[in-house]
Amino acid sequence: MTCSAVCSVSVDPPTLLVGIRAASPTLAAAVDSGHFAVNLLHAQGRECAELFASGAPHRFGAVSWRRSESGGGPHLVDAAHTVADCRIVQTVLVGGQQIVFGEVLRISELSAIEPLLYGFRRYAAWPEPSAGASEAIPPTPDGRPVPGTS
Repeated sequence: MTCSAVCSVSVDPPTLLVGIRAASPTLAAAVDSGHFAVNLLHAQGRECAELFASGAPHRFGAVSWRRSESGGGPHLVDAAHTVADCRIVQTVLVGGQQIVFGEVLRISELSAIEPLLYGFRRYAAWPEPSAGASEAIPPTPDGRPVPGTS
């Protein structure tokens, strides 16, 4: 599946959350195994994101992947920038979504290509920092400063 939102919950222990449609077969597979992987795609991974968002039944046959050494889930070796293997520690049903909390067991960096971003129904690559701009935080899309940074 393609998840457009992943959230860091805790640094100690490192924990992520993802929301998965409650009726999703992917949710059932993750809960049954007790693990999942978050593949953070690189800028050239858009086609992979769209493939997994489509729900095509044979999508794993259309991409290169390998099993995780720590049991977290499939690693999309040609499309992922970084992969976090997670152990499910809790799930919470909210409306039609199951919020899945996963303790991060292992992080694997697979590519140096900049990460793929998705927002406002558009894809983009993470921009290269300009000289001297590493400290700057860009404003929100409407031009206002990010709260707490002014």
